[in-house]
Amino acid sequence: MNMRRAGRIFWVVLLAGLAGSVLPAQGQDKSLKKISWGVTSLSASNWIPWIAKEAKIYEKHGLDVELILVKGSGQTSAAILGGSLFAAPVAVPQVMMGNLGGADLVNIAHTVPGVQSKLLVKQEIRRPEDIKGKRIATSSLGSLGDFLFKYIIRKHGMDPIRDVTWLSIGTPGERLQALAAGRVDAADLSHPDDARGVRMGYRILWDARKEVVYPSMSVVTRRKTLQDDRDTVMRMLRSHIEGIAYFKTHKDFSIKVLSKYLRNNDQELLESSYEIFKQDFISVPYPIMKGLEATYEYVAASRPEIRGRKPEEFMDPSLVAELDKSGFIKKLNEPK
Repeated sequence: MNMRRAGRIFWVVLLAGLAGSVLPAQGQDKSLKKISWGVTSLSASNWIPWIAKEAKIYEKHGLDVELILVKGSGQTSAAILGGSLFAAPVAVPQVMMGNLGGADLVNIAHTVPGVQSKLLVKQEIRRPEDIKGKRIATSSLGSLGDFLFKYIIRKHGMDPIRDVTWLSIGTPGERLQALAAGRVDAADLSHPDDARGVRMGYRILWDARKEVVYPSMSVVTRRKTLQDDRDTVMRMLRSHIEGIAYFKTHKDFSIKVLSKYLRNNDQELLESSYEIFKQDFISVPYPIMKGLEATYEYVAASRPEIRGRKPEEFMDPSLVAELDKSGFIKKLNEPK
């Protein structure tokens, strides 16, 4: 099986199949360059590519972008390397481990400085040590949630392999359903599903943002792609950054987009999501290279040679720097 085909087996669902459009439909311009972007979960953290798609920002920059839902950083990185995805968020540990194994992944931006992810548990789980012997739902092995909560469990003096059982369960909504059905005792949930879970009576055992420093929602592609087609990578990044600015200045539109992609009309949850991510999304999204101690510790458990490698080996801030120095980002964020 070739790499392209191998990447495709990780595709879970085509987001293009969603009915309707937030903006009026327009005829497709055949001159647009077609690329694919991986959406790593049906959660508000993936809001920006949905905004860029629905507001026709990708088209403005000469791109026809297909948004494809993928499952976890391990599968996402395989799809990028196999050519099935042009770019996508990939957790920093996965980028590091992939590159140590000979891959050429590169992180060119970070969209948020921390992770909106909480571990919701049954009411009887009240202390960290109560998680021993329990079943935890995460998206997949090697995913961001898998990394974060294993790190947090170690931080609290337990062994994340021996002391708990991990179950791979797709989307945040599916993980919440598994918790409600009693299939698991705890679930890694992002907003707004964490708020839904609290309403249903589940407790927040850990808030990842408070437990560990970890930048996320990266823009990752291949170094070969960057070398061979920097122009397309730059147009994709311009679209992404303009999507962030558009999100912050078009609240009603942004909420409508999130409602469509999450298939959720709960206005309280949608409004709270907007307020959270309006603060979180970074307007000038340089890749974050400091505060990565937790990342290095995680990778070093299986690849100790990471200790001798610098973050700069896995990241390239030059594209954001170019857009920053040119005034492109400043103009986007000037008061209208």
